[in-house]
Amino acid sequence: MTATGAILVIGATGTTGSRTTAQLVADGHRVKAASRRGTPLPGAEPVRFDWYDPATFADVLRGADRLYLIPPLGDPDPAAVMLPFLHQARAAGVHRAVLLSSSAIPEGGPAVGAVYQALPGLFDQWAVLRPSWFMQNFTGTHAHADSIRAHGIIRTAAGNGRVGFVDADDIAAVAARALTDDQAPNAGLVLTGPESLSHDDIADILTQVSGRPVAHRHLTYEQMRDRLAAEMPLEFAEMLAGMDRAIAEGAEDRTTDTVKRLTGRPPRRFRTVAERELARDR
Repeated sequence: MTATGAILVIGATGTTGSRTTAQLVADGHRVKAASRRGTPLPGAEPVRFDWYDPATFADVLRGADRLYLIPPLGDPDPAAVMLPFLHQARAAGVHRAVLLSSSAIPEGGPAVGAVYQALPGLFDQWAVLRPSWFMQNFTGTHAHADSIRAHGIIRTAAGNGRVGFVDADDIAAVAARALTDDQAPNAGLVLTGPESLSHDDIADILTQVSGRPVAHRHLTYEQMRDRLAAEMPLEFAEMLAGMDRAIAEGAEDRTTDTVKRLTGRPPRRFRTVAERELARDR
């Protein structure tokens, strides 16, 4: 698309934000990379942004006409801080917004579902990315990855439920297209990998790839909720444990063609991503 403004990436140092920033820069776009510390990223203009500090809003929006939005982490009601920012963004000249949500959260659902519901009324051009659970949860900076490295254990309340885990690089590739194609998707997009896997399958693949034993420990909903509540607000812990329970009931056992349809290439398999990610740690 032809545009004169910059693309503002909120959460530019995060798992998908950093990858989306890198993809946009590589494609020759002007990018404002927003984070709480204004961390420099190659080829992008660093800007400081804090969802809970409205004084940071005007500077990050100056000169931007498109947004990639990552909600504030751990907030059970992100709409309370996101919607005022989005109204300000529209007034500042932003015409396209791409929101990172989740396959587990429908339009009008809990947490960021309220932002999803409001987005089409705020912007003529928009998209809501609804990725399945990230493959990088098992290799990056997630609690699962930390537990795997420290103890060789994945703990969930997901039972034998299967998930179409998706590579964060594939999410970023879709985000870049949604931000820069001539026509915005104007839709919610469920993003998955090419196969549905249980957490037992994930543990087996990680064992084979890493050469270290990894096991999946099955917890009850209550056990998972209580473990999470020790590290976050109870309301958010209940929501996350409930997502595990939904997985156990089959809610995430699906795959879609969205990545291939928007990027022109198939999504990556978990074994491929695990080999790539774990090789970087060696």
